[in-house]
Amino acid sequence: MLCPRCGEDDDKVIDSRSSEGGAVIRRRRECLPCGMRFTTYERVQATGRLVVVKKDGARVPFDREHVLQGIIAACGKRPVPEDRKEAVADAVEIEVRQAFDREVPSVEIGRRVAARLREVDSIAYIRYASEYYEFRTLEDLADEVSREQSRTRPSEGQGEFFEGE
Repeated sequence: MLCPRCGEDDDKVIDSRSSEGGAVIRRRRECLPCGMRFTTYERVQATGRLVVVKKDGARVPFDREHVLQGIIAACGKRPVPEDRKEAVADAVEIEVRQAFDREVPSVEIGRRVAARLREVDSIAYIRYASEYYEFRTLEDLADEVSREQSRTRPSEGQGEFFEGE
């Protein structure tokens, strides 16, 4: 493994752990020449080619990183840990690979990401939904925000922060 600092290929593994339900191996490494410690992840590369069918009919290979970039953009500066974003991308990838053999509609991926983001952070969900559902007007966006507000109620003891509580 090349060291991110010095570029040397001389390191030792300090710690290995299984993560994400055994789908990933996390390795903590130390570069012997410069002493920098860094983390690498190993995951099984899917052998079957899953193709995403876009709304315009174009077909592109499924790319987990593309899904992750959409999640990162939706989360913006929200307090969502990086490992939680990665977990959402991993879960969506696992779901679509199990549900679809060769082709998956892009809207299906978007629906699954939106559903998972809804459970992670409501603001991130609204950001993602505004792109995914292609809201045409402010009323469309306001309707979705209202639905989300009615779905998520404030926790016990926080009612004084919300009008009408």
